[in-house]
Amino acid sequence: MSQPPLSLYIHFPWCIRKCPYCDFNSHKAGDDAPRGRYVDALLSDLDFEGTRAAGRQVGTIFLGGGTPSLFTADEISAVLNSVDSNLTVSPDCEITLEANPGTIEHGSLAAYRQAGVTRLSLGAQSFSASQLQVLGRIHSPDDVRRAYEEACAAEFDSINIDLMFALPGQDLAGARKDVASLLELAPPHISYYQLTLDPNTVFYKRPPPGIPDDGLAWTIQEQCHEMFRDAGYLQYEISAFSREGHQCLHNLNYWKFGDYLAVGAGAHGKLTDAEGSPWRYQKPAHPLTYIETIDQGDYVDAAIRVNKEDSVFEFMLNALRLSDGFSEQEFTARTGLQMEAIDALLLTAQQDGLIEHCAAGQWRPTGTGFRFLNDLQARFLP
Repeated sequence: MSQPPLSLYIHFPWCIRKCPYCDFNSHKAGDDAPRGRYVDALLSDLDFEGTRAAGRQVGTIFLGGGTPSLFTADEISAVLNSVDSNLTVSPDCEITLEANPGTIEHGSLAAYRQAGVTRLSLGAQSFSASQLQVLGRIHSPDDVRRAYEEACAAEFDSINIDLMFALPGQDLAGARKDVASLLELAPPHISYYQLTLDPNTVFYKRPPPGIPDDGLAWTIQEQCHEMFRDAGYLQYEISAFSREGHQCLHNLNYWKFGDYLAVGAGAHGKLTDAEGSPWRYQKPAHPLTYIETIDQGDYVDAAIRVNKEDSVFEFMLNALRLSDGFSEQEFTARTGLQMEAIDALLLTAQQDGLIEHCAAGQWRPTGTGFRFLNDLQARFLP
């Protein structure tokens, strides 16, 4: 069985402050954050992950966080140079850097571009100053506009802007105004997420007042999605819109159940062995623990093999996020199972109007399936 495409994720764990809605592995950066030691640990980790890759070509790289743009262009360059030294990288590799508009100094984006970053992702979240304050963001709407203009001047291959909806106190008019402000910039790629109250967040423990109910949230999503489509964007994933040729290839590899190497504190990886079995592994979550563990030459927690039954659910958890769904050939190639293993489940979901057989060997969520995606995905739980 052939192995799936391979990506690389590198985690940068610090932020200036922790946002109250964020459940990612991020930590407040004090004046004593050991950035230099952390970069050294990343370089050692990359050397180790290069042996795990065993010569396989890396097609995409994602520098996520946290806030990677807290690190200097020289530090990012050192990491990417280590990637080139330890891994076989595709000549047209997509290299994404996440950036907070509030941590960008004038001229630095051009330096990131020169360091080798090809794609930038800006975490705007809103164009309302009051909403940004409620969300705990450190930037202003004008910071977003300036950062986007600077990114365009730096000539990145593609630029994404993140926007959230169903924010505390947000009504339909406010959500539409947010989207209109975003569309004035006309970025090549847009990520549009609903605010969720995830466990282990401040908002989960102390929910802010005025969060839209499910009915209003759905109306906002429906109307704002229509605004994106009217502006010429293609919705290729449940929360992603792009111009032609600007889909995020790294995320597509996730959604298509590809493989990915993990570098950095709390990073998760998935590798498929020669027999077609996927294995998951992760790195220690706390930055200091990660640094100390790497310094001791211990590079990874024990890998866990994903069994066939769980592979079905994990495949569907990802593939059903795509508007095009998945092909039967992809399902067999990624899980090692024949379609007969899920025929009954597909038929039931089809009868309930959640999924459709749209072409020869191709399945995709219906409009209803997209709306109730969690319910559709749950049909494939072991």
